[in-house]
Amino acid sequence: MLRAPILLAARNKTVERIVTNWTPSRAVVDRFVGGADYSAAVGVAEGLIAKGLTVTMDHLGEDVTDVDQAQETVRAYQNVLTALHQAGLTGPVDGRPATARADVSVKLSAVGQALPGEGQKIALDNALAVCAAAEAVGATVTLDMEDHTTTDSTLEILRQVRVDFPATAAVLQAYLRRTEGDCRDLAVAGSRVRLCKGAYAEPESVAFQERIDVDLSYVRCMNILLAGDGYPMLATHDPRMIEIAEERSTFHGKKPDQMEFQMLYGIRPTEQARLAAAGRTVRVYVPYGSQWFGYLMRRLAERPANLGFFARALATRS
Repeated sequence: MLRAPILLAARNKTVERIVTNWTPSRAVVDRFVGGADYSAAVGVAEGLIAKGLTVTMDHLGEDVTDVDQAQETVRAYQNVLTALHQAGLTGPVDGRPATARADVSVKLSAVGQALPGEGQKIALDNALAVCAAAEAVGATVTLDMEDHTTTDSTLEILRQVRVDFPATAAVLQAYLRRTEGDCRDLAVAGSRVRLCKGAYAEPESVAFQERIDVDLSYVRCMNILLAGDGYPMLATHDPRMIEIAEERSTFHGKKPDQMEFQMLYGIRPTEQARLAAAGRTVRVYVPYGSQWFGYLMRRLAERPANLGFFARALATRS
């Protein structure tokens, strides 16, 4: 019942202005966002990697309105990749070329996808520039997925990017009815795929609306990816999904170095540590930058129970 109002509020400029200027919001930002700039975020990444985790860095910002903004986003990724490399945080995990310690996650709408006319080509060119910068320092790139209207465009850009940068990862959202088919298409050797539940307001015609249906879809999609020859990246904080994933990965013969779990920075850090101690690769999604409002609102919409989580963060400032 809360999901739709939260997503509506996420696009309300008045709500955004109130929340971002409200002093107690800083406690939430400090806990769930890796910093206002890339230098702070790299410090967060350094601490996580020292604990045996891996990271993916997301420069917050999307729906750019002009080419110059898109270029600024590219430069932001080039800067964070350079800083990660200078801090000694790039390169493979334990010599495994398929698993980089540092990844960056890029929303194509932040690099020009939605621009009129040549938007898709601009996004492709900019994605290639980020991938080149990542490859030069021993990092990898994940192309984030946004609302369903961008799915075909994003997957087409992914296909073209993978010609030169085959390690580029896809993101698929289990709440979309089409995703089982997309999983089958992408569960191939060398293909890295992040599976998440999804966090955008979508119509019933394209997306499951009930939590149980989304969960069942997630399990079906998980099985397809684990049975395939690719590298599944299972993004979930749900204890039940994690338990199922551990059992299913064993059933399908996936060794710990042939898949990974992904979780958000600031959420379930104890579980992140447990999985890493058990020999699992755990990648922490670290968002950073000043445009954090939309990101946090989607996290609330994804699981409205997080409202209590954020409220406790405000109350404890811890």
